[in-house]
Parts: sequence; structure tokens; C-alpha cells
Amino acid sequence: MNKSILALSRQCGELLTQLGAHVSTAESCTGGWVAQAITAVPGSSGWFDVGFVTYSNLAKQQVLQVPADLLDGPHAPGAVSRETVLAMAVGALQRSGAQYAISTSGVAGPGGGTPAKPAGTVWIGWAWQTPGAAQVHSTALVQRFAGNRESVRRQSVIAALEGLLTLLRRRPG
Repeated sequence: MNKSILALSRQCGELLTQLGAHVSTAESCTGGWVAQAITAVPGSSGWFDVGFVTYSNLAKQQVLQVPADLLDGPHAPGAVSRETVLAMAVGALQRSGAQYAISTSGVAGPGGGTPAKPAGTVWIGWAWQTPGAAQVHSTALVQRFAGNRESVRRQSVIAALEGLLTLLRRRPG
């Protein structure tokens, strides 16, 4: 495992532990790599809840309740979109006991891209629940990573963990 990924996972774990919180994941293009990075840290069972790998659109709909109209149809933003990763993150949060969730969906390449969403385009989402309230918050960002498939996926994992770390540093539990 990349030392930077492991260090990020450890830092996230330390903050989640301090907050008494758990994280869950909903992954597409990273194929469970974010969950694997988190669970590589000894003691992660104290702060990791569950990971969902929903690679197909059907799995996103059935497992995470991503609305079909986000994924299919002439006006759908598609699987690689802000709307979809936000729905994935919220779905993971609602289907777990976690207070935080990370989601990823992208075009890792080398094929599969379009002019609007070339290979290396990855959307990452985060959702979190306000302590003591039912309110869910979410945010997402798009990245355009360079490199081969493994490099795009690795950069996605790093960005997902960095985003969680930033969120944990700013938010109370």
C-alpha cells in the first residue's frame, strides 16, 4: 500500500475515533480501494462501518437508491456526475450506521471516456450527518487525473481520503 494512502487513512481514523464517529464508502471506479485503504489500518473496525462497491448503474440504484433518472435517459447527468456521487454518498450514509460517507464514480480509462467526460474524470462525494439531528449534508468535487488506469484510481483514493480529512478537521462529529 502506498505510504501516503496509509498515512491519510491513519489520520482519518484518528479523527473519527476522537469524534466517536464511523465512515462508510460507496465506490464505483475505485472498486473498493477506499475501503481497503481504510481497513489496512489496525483498529479500523472502531471507525469503519461498511463499504459498498456499486460498479453498475443497476447496483447504484438497487443498493444505494440512486434515482434511475440520474443514470439513464437523454437528460440524465449519468454515473459520472455530481448528482450521482452525492446520491451515492447519501445512500451509503442512510444504509449504514456511519456519520460520514465517501463516494467515487469516474472514468478510470484507458477507454470509456467522452469529450465531456474524458478518461481521468472522477467525481468524489462526501456526506455527513449533523450530530443529534436527522439533517444530512453533502458536497462533491470533480477531478481530472492524468495517467494510466491504476494511477487515476490511486489519485482518486488519495483525493477521497484528503477530502474526508479536511471535512473531519472542520466539522464536529
